Amino acid sequence: MDLGALLTGTNPLFSDVALLVGRVAIGVCFMFHAFGKLGIIGNGNLDGFGKWLEDLGVPMPQLQARMAMLSELVGGAALALGLVTRPACIVLIGTMVVAGAVGHRGAGYMITNDPPGAEYTINLAVICGMFLLLGPGAISLDAILFG
Repeated sequence: MDLGALLTGTNPLFSDVALLVGRVAIGVCFMFHAFGKLGIIGNGNLDGFGKWLEDLGVPMPQLQARMAMLSELVGGAALALGLVTRPACIVLIGTMVVAGAVGHRGAGYMITNDPPGAEYTINLAVICGMFLLLGPGAISLDAILFG
């Protein structure tokens, strides 16, 4: 057995399946965060999120709350489906950069800090950056519609 091939080799099917699994997992994660802001899951709601943004000094907090929720909901669904994947990733990266810079300002990196750091938002932005660079893969609506 070739150890180099075992450690570094892959094939297109494995890559496409990995992209599919990653897209669905992260896309659904974003959608769950949007559902939380809508009050569908958890104990939060959009008005509470808007009030928190207002307390942070964010201009037009209710509008910004809705924009963040919509970017997570629509962007997450698009990412999961592999539909307009790269534009969706740009929107999601922007949302996570703002969330990390505004919502976790001064809290450091670790999410276990008190208050929680930007670890989660940074990691989500990096993962979306990976999808932005690699594309959605062959098992995606982008591949079916535009490939």
